[in-house]
Amino acid sequence: MTVTTRFAPSPTGHLHVGNVRTALHNWLLAKQAGGRFLLRIDDTDAERSREDYVEAIRADLNWLGLVPDGEERQSARFDLYEREFQKLVAAGRVYRCYETAQELDLKRKVLLGRGLPPIYDRVALKLTEADHAARAEAGERPHWRFLLDHDAPIEWTDGIRGPQHFDPRQMSDPVVRRADGSWLYMLPSAIDDVGMGISHVLRGEDHVSNTATQVQMFVALGAEPPKFAHEALLVGTEGKLSKRLGSLGMAELREAGIEPQAVIALLARLGTSDPVDPALDADALAASFNLSHFGRAPARFDEADLARVNAAVIHRLPFAVVAGRLPPGMDEAAWDAIRPNLSTVAEAADWWRVVTGPVEAPAQSDEDRAYLGTAATMLEQVGADWAALTAALKEQTGRKGKPLFLPLRQALTGHDHGPEMAALLPLIGHNAALERLRAAAA
Repeated sequence: MTVTTRFAPSPTGHLHVGNVRTALHNWLLAKQAGGRFLLRIDDTDAERSREDYVEAIRADLNWLGLVPDGEERQSARFDLYEREFQKLVAAGRVYRCYETAQELDLKRKVLLGRGLPPIYDRVALKLTEADHAARAEAGERPHWRFLLDHDAPIEWTDGIRGPQHFDPRQMSDPVVRRADGSWLYMLPSAIDDVGMGISHVLRGEDHVSNTATQVQMFVALGAEPPKFAHEALLVGTEGKLSKRLGSLGMAELREAGIEPQAVIALLARLGTSDPVDPALDADALAASFNLSHFGRAPARFDEADLARVNAAVIHRLPFAVVAGRLPPGMDEAAWDAIRPNLSTVAEAADWWRVVTGPVEAPAQSDEDRAYLGTAATMLEQVGADWAALTAALKEQTGRKGKPLFLPLRQALTGHDHGPEMAALLPLIGHNAALERLRAAAA
């Protein structure tokens, strides 16, 4: 069996980190087995679906390196849904209902008031063909429910949650088609999973009850259900899914200077017992992907963690990968010197301005100005060699530690902290460094 997974977003908005985590885990599951990862655009909602969102979904997946091996669109599969639906009609597995939303709500309230589960009472099954004809004559159009088999217990072994058991007698027959002929989620999704050869469905735990229903749908469609796994949902640092987290899209992350590798590194391990390792590439992450490592507790997403992972990723990026994003004139030596101090690649421009100048050094005491004058003299003798310069100054002035190094760094860079001066000083160059020391000593 070829392991085939799918990611099925609705193009009614942009992908957020929760969506991307689901896509990534499905991609990793397929990649680990040498299988296929498919994209299914769930665009049955014609009013809310937008083509620019479809393009944005594709662009976000490509940016992350989660390139699908194929794509399907539900809006192009209505004929398939109709054929399979008619088979279910003929088999008596879907049936017509006429209750309004208000009537159903009243029924639920009555049942709850009696301490009973709010399950649909199947009263529509008692309607005769004459009843249906009369309603049609009156202009009423039915919606359709899937008839659950009360004699077939629903069971599956979940890849994360373990053995699952549902009693269909404690479940409502789900509405699968509206009165206007449009489709709800569950039946078209099951039909697509069969038609696309989906072997594994990995999604959020909010779909567990949908899975319970869909297990019987697969059987009614004459297909073996795929293997299911339901992972805990993402929550923010405050312990719930905040609006901020729910709207945190890839465009916002790109604008903030987050690298795709950082997103992948963090989300690949979020919710598992495995440590986040920025050094692992996609192949290594796929090789170590294991559903048994996922916990049942909510997976906490912290933007501060992402920022830390992003910095670690940047500190490993080779010059060839970032060369096109660096300021003109910045070469590999400069990148290697500046890289350890960056949180985002864009910050390289700030440090390159420190190299190219001019810089504004903070005011120094009379004693430190005299010291910087001595440093200028020493620089003329030893050149732009940090180790040689500081060794000569230590011997000449007796200074050591912070009094030795800080005034030099301030005069040469205008900052108290930054990249290693041993790498930075040669980039600044002899003449520019000499000019800065003299200016700070004046």
